[in-house]
Amino acid sequence: MGEENKIIAAIAIGACLLLFMALTLVLFFFLTKKKLIQKELENKSMELAYQDRVIQSAILAQEDERRRIAQDLHDAISAKLNVISLTTHVLQADDKVTPKQNNALQHILNVTDKTLENSRKLAHNLLPPTLEKFGLVPALEELFEEFTETSELQITHNIDHLPFLDKSKEVHVFRIIQELINNAIRHGKADLLNIQIQSDAESYTIAFKDNGVGFDVSEVRKESGIGLQNIKSRAAILNGELHMQSVHDQGSTFTITCNTDG
Repeated sequence: MGEENKIIAAIAIGACLLLFMALTLVLFFFLTKKKLIQKELENKSMELAYQDRVIQSAILAQEDERRRIAQDLHDAISAKLNVISLTTHVLQADDKVTPKQNNALQHILNVTDKTLENSRKLAHNLLPPTLEKFGLVPALEELFEEFTETSELQITHNIDHLPFLDKSKEVHVFRIIQELINNAIRHGKADLLNIQIQSDAESYTIAFKDNGVGFDVSEVRKESGIGLQNIKSRAAILNGELHMQSVHDQGSTFTITCNTDG
């Protein structure tokens, strides 16, 4: 019996050792897999952060280029077109000009005036002069008026002055609102918008609500378009984050809360 007990004990010890080794291997593989998954998540997070930085840099460069082109349109093209217009008027006033020549001059004048108007509109879209000269609130009020004058869209709004924002950040707030309005009309088929910008000592909030057709928030998060991605990136530049809520046929709400020291 003594030998049998020894054999049984040895078998039991061996089984325990095997079990211990098996558990150790399972634990090792589990921890290794966990580390690999964690590493993959870290790499993905770094990749997304890099993409965000690239998009933000592209947006900043885009705004600089818009400002430069708008300035060139105003200083170079518009100025030269004004010279052509004034010269044409002087020629038309000459008694020696024949009716045929006068018609040609009038055609030049019409084309010049139309080109000048298109140039002004293009410069305005690139960089609204109201935003540059008078600030965010007048620029947004002008934007709302432009949309409501040319469509059946209604916009109610309450916009606080944000004196702590510099010009570059005012541009980002303006572009966010502009893009949200465009999306609400184009994709949401909305005809009623409510826009609020409220501030306190530490933060300010951009709240945008429409009565459009709504959308699936989870799907939009997975496959956001260029417009929405630009809004997210501009929000990040403002040290804020975009939050979305939407219900089918009941409209959508977009909220961005930013720190005043962002």
